[in-house]
Amino acid sequence: MCTSHEQPQAEAAQAGAGRRGFLRATALLSAAATAGVALPSVALPSVADAAVGEAAGRSGRRPDADSRRFTLAVMPDTQYLFDGPSICPAPLEASLRYLLEHGENDNIVFLTHLGDLTQNGAEEECAAIGEAFGILDRHGVGYSVLAGNHDIKSSTDDRRGPTPYLDTFGPQRFRNKPTFGGSSADGYNTYHLFRAAGREWMVLALDWRLSAQGYAWAKDVLARHPKTPVVLTTHELVAGDDALSDYGQQLWDRLIAGHDQIFLTLNGHFWPAGRAVRKNAAGHDVHLHLTNYQNRYFGGAAMIRLYHFDLDRDVIDVETVSPWILGRVGKGLNELERQEIELSGDADRFSVGIDFAARFSGFDPVPARPARPASRMLIPGTVAYWRFESPVSGTVRDLSGHGNDLTMVSVGGGSLGWSADHHPDQPAHGSLEFQGYKSPLQGAYLRTADGAPLNSAAFKDGYTIEAFYWLPAGWDAAHNSWSGLVGRAGRNGDIGRPTDDPDEPPATLSITDGPGPQWAARPLGQRALLTNWGDETARETWWHVAVVNDGRHTTMYVQGCPVVRNPHASAVGLASAGQPWLIGGYQYGGKIDQILHGRLGDVRIVSRALPVTSFMTH
Repeated sequence: MCTSHEQPQAEAAQAGAGRRGFLRATALLSAAATAGVALPSVALPSVADAAVGEAAGRSGRRPDADSRRFTLAVMPDTQYLFDGPSICPAPLEASLRYLLEHGENDNIVFLTHLGDLTQNGAEEECAAIGEAFGILDRHGVGYSVLAGNHDIKSSTDDRRGPTPYLDTFGPQRFRNKPTFGGSSADGYNTYHLFRAAGREWMVLALDWRLSAQGYAWAKDVLARHPKTPVVLTTHELVAGDDALSDYGQQLWDRLIAGHDQIFLTLNGHFWPAGRAVRKNAAGHDVHLHLTNYQNRYFGGAAMIRLYHFDLDRDVIDVETVSPWILGRVGKGLNELERQEIELSGDADRFSVGIDFAARFSGFDPVPARPARPASRMLIPGTVAYWRFESPVSGTVRDLSGHGNDLTMVSVGGGSLGWSADHHPDQPAHGSLEFQGYKSPLQGAYLRTADGAPLNSAAFKDGYTIEAFYWLPAGWDAAHNSWSGLVGRAGRNGDIGRPTDDPDEPPATLSITDGPGPQWAARPLGQRALLTNWGDETARETWWHVAVVNDGRHTTMYVQGCPVVRNPHASAVGLASAGQPWLIGGYQYGGKIDQILHGRLGDVRIVSRALPVTSFMTH
């Protein structure tokens, strides 16, 4: 059928000739050519499909619905590949097989086509592309299509009635797919639901032109799925960078702007590729993307754009590749093919930063984790537990019941504030605001009483010290670094003759000039401090830090993750001269030298090593 271009001899191997198999496929083909071995050609799509059937059955049919990394595949205008006497399905089939093969590694959850599947909407054109999409049908892969102006009579809207397009890609084709949500009565508008990152997502695929009934149907679909984020696909919307077409503006005004669920739109029709961002009625960004490559070599060669969602990094990484050209590498690429394997321009390879939780909060807010009672934090071995649920007035009780209560010490007239702000996984909903400043020294901190049991604790069998902290945007290393979160008062030199600085405190969890956490402590029976260095932690962000000693070594964790600079040296217990513990204060030479500038949440000390799953964040 591909009369306008020679089918590659190696087409049978295209399914395995993705980027990861690039060199391997090249080497195999080269070896075969050298040996004079003829590689089989592909007569029917089903034969080539069978070559990847087993792999696709393993990877393409069951995306990981809980992984916070997943991929939405997008295919724009393929019309020149399905144009009357020059029908050429090979590039499209190669792209579909690529999605099957890479389904597992890239966690591809869905494919959406942006319309103009065919050039004339003729019966034989629709039948040919319908047969090609059978590759996905046979493996149960979810996908959507929609009519572009070349697939139907462009002067009509979604009330146009029967067409070869509708005969091929009408609702009847999708009814048995688990991702199919439903269609408008005319059959030209559909919606599709898939699960990814532990939640439901929607692709709303709209016709070339919506009638009043079409708009009403789309609004009803959104109303029936009020908490579902939506990717809207249609053929015409963005006309170029920062520009909408007249019809695109109508779609924006009548549908997109007023429905906060729609956070991303995808369309084809125009070229070259472009992007726009608009604020919707809720004041949130909507990302509107134009992708179309029909003007490029071989009618775009059924290029696909891959939207890699990463909800942990709050980003969508976008890339554009041509699986068909990748599969031709072993045969030798012509000059134009070498330029089209993968597009790397700013419009084709980019990242979109989206704080997904914040962006979706307007229609599906993440419920705040409720406060947990202190009794749940008093696990076996707890020797001190302080939480700050209200402003400090006098004494902060040690909720462990061991008598390690805290009192405030003012320096230079400083005081402690209070905030309802807290780490999202903190047990208590509140924090103290420390307002330390280096020169002149001022602020306020907390200390245990002389003779408190904690002062002389040696922790021979291990310990876990946890704290939540937050640093303001105005935190400055020159005036605020090397302040303590929690640690012991006194001098390293008071414990016995040290080999390092005698004026350092015997134990301190401090904020470095990074800023970042640092644990410096003198173990029992040793003459020098041992230091665990954390990485830099961002300002205006809540952090949980834990220092865990198992009776042999000490490991620091930030957000439950071990830092890289954890020493392997032996560390047993904590040396002590019986001095008080300080919260928010740091001593040098036995005197207060620095006070924390930031917020401090719950602090807990346990006389044993805790696993990450027992930290206060769990």
